[in-house]
Amino acid sequence: MKMKKYTAATMPEAMIQIRRELGKDAVILRTKELTSGGFLGLFKKKRIEVIAALDKQDVASSARTVPPVISSAVSLEKKETNQAETDFSAEIADLKKELMSALTNQTRHYALPLQGLYDRLLHNEVHPQIASGLMERLLEDAVNEDEEQRLLDTLIKRFDKVQQPARFEKKFIHLVGPTGVGKTTTIAKLAAKSALVDKKRVAFITTDTYRIAAIDQLRTYAKILEVPLEVAYTLEDYKSAREKLADYDVVFVDTAGRNFKDSAFVKELEQTLDLQNEAETYLTLSITTRASDLSEIYEQFAHLPIKQFIFTKLDEASRYGGILNLVQQAHIGVAYLTHGQDVPDDIITPSASYLAKRVMEATARA
Repeated sequence: MKMKKYTAATMPEAMIQIRRELGKDAVILRTKELTSGGFLGLFKKKRIEVIAALDKQDVASSARTVPPVISSAVSLEKKETNQAETDFSAEIADLKKELMSALTNQTRHYALPLQGLYDRLLHNEVHPQIASGLMERLLEDAVNEDEEQRLLDTLIKRFDKVQQPARFEKKFIHLVGPTGVGKTTTIAKLAAKSALVDKKRVAFITTDTYRIAAIDQLRTYAKILEVPLEVAYTLEDYKSAREKLADYDVVFVDTAGRNFKDSAFVKELEQTLDLQNEAETYLTLSITTRASDLSEIYEQFAHLPIKQFIFTKLDEASRYGGILNLVQQAHIGVAYLTHGQDVPDDIITPSASYLAKRVMEATARA
C-alpha cells in the first residue's frame, strides 16, 4: 500500500492533490487541523493535514496517468531526509494501531434478549471480543431456556477452568502491583487470617522503602499480631531477612508500588526479590482501575511467575468486567477479593459462581 501525507489550506484543495497523485481510488485515513504562525495567540493560519493511501495494485495503473510534472515531484519527494522518513514511518505505525483497535473493539448486534445481555457486558467493561464470543456460544447452544441463566452458567464454566483454592503452598508470599492498590492492608488481612485462624507462625518482610508511611503501617500490624518485621533495601538485605525468618511457617513480603507504565520498576523488583526459590507471587490490582489499564498492568508483570490475582476495593467499584478480561488473558484465577479497610474481616475467597455473578451485575448506567 502506498501512503502519503498532504497539507493544504482547505480540504477541497487537499482532495485535488490526492486525486491528482493517487487517483480516484485513494482512501482517506486521517485528517487533522494544523495551526501555525500568529502573534500572541492571534492571526494564526489554519491548514488541513490529510493522510491518504492507495493499494499497491492500483499504483501501477495510476502512475501511467500521472503528468510529467507530478512524476518529477514524486521523484524529488523520494530524496527527502531519512529523518522525515522515520517520522512518517512512526505515524504509519500509529495509524495501524488505531485501525487494529477500531477493528478489535467494534461492537456487534444480536436479536433480543441476547442484545441486552451483550450491552450489559460491554457496560461492565467486558472486552468486546470476549462479549461477542460469549454471545456466539449461546447462539451455538440455542435451547429454550432463560438466556441470562445460560450466560451465567457459561461464565461459571470459564472461571472454573482457572479457579483454584486460595492456599499458600510456599513459605514466602510476595504481593506485587502498582501503587495505591492496597497491598500493605491486604498483606495484613492475609497475615491475620494465617495467624489467628490457621494458627501459623507468621512474619513480615517489606521492600517498600520508598514510603516511610508504608513501613510504619506494616510495623503497626506486626505489633498488633506480635510477629517480626524485617526491612530490606537490597537483594542482600532480602536474602538475609529470609534466613532470619526461615523457621516461620509463612512470610508475607510487601513490595513497593510504582507507576505501572514504567517497565524499569518491574525489573527493579527482580533485582530486590527472589521470586523463584520457595516463593509465590500474587499480582494485586484495584478493580476500580479501568479495564484497559488492568490489561496493560498485567502485561508489565506477565513475565513474573504470577500464581493468581488479588483484586482490591471491591466496595468502591461498580463494574467488574475487568476481572473476566484478565482471567481470560492470563489463564490464571483469583485468589482473593478485598472490600474495605477492616483487618482481617474485609476479604473474600471467591468461587467461580461469585465471580460470574459480579461480572453480570446489572449496574446503573452513567
